[in-house]
Amino acid sequence: MKKQILNYETLLKVTDAIASTRDPEEIILVTVESVKRALNVKGCAMFMVNRKTNELKLAAAFGLSDEYLDKGPVSALRSIASSLEDGPVAIYDVTDDPRLQYPEAAKKEGIASILSVPITSLGNIIGALRVYTAEPWKFTLEDVNFIQAIAQVAGMAIDMCRLNRGLKSSIEILKTMRDPRELKSKRRTPYESVPVSIVP
Repeated sequence: MKKQILNYETLLKVTDAIASTRDPEEIILVTVESVKRALNVKGCAMFMVNRKTNELKLAAAFGLSDEYLDKGPVSALRSIASSLEDGPVAIYDVTDDPRLQYPEAAKKEGIASILSVPITSLGNIIGALRVYTAEPWKFTLEDVNFIQAIAQVAGMAIDMCRLNRGLKSSIEILKTMRDPRELKSKRRTPYESVPVSIVP
């Protein structure tokens, strides 16, 4: 019951942030932090897909080191690619799964399991939301449904930001984003000092 309450509160927090701002920085950062806190996992990251280069570009991450985030280009064709086509993908052991592009980097970071779900808007896949755990985690259907719901809400909000800024594709949002640490926060509670990374 406690976990269900946390998931419900997280969903409310994300939707509240979306309703009160048109800044994609705020939406994305609230999303990755809220997911990390709700599931009490190692980290969470959001990527936007660039269909021209077939790369996943980091939008924001919470709880992951800069070294891991800077490990190299993330290929949409090699990094858990099926999560962008077939839906959610759960990797129980990062050291023994061919779907992972950088297994050694994940192991060095202390990541054991990863859940990747697509971010969609109006039927189009625009990115991926990924959850990273420090211990092997058999993600439940409840976990997957919760992350999917968050990803769906975030995807619609990001696409609204795209339309408001007159951009043709969601990936272009990354070129217009400011560092969220410089924004005047509208959050109800301050964030703790946890590693936060965002690509402007």
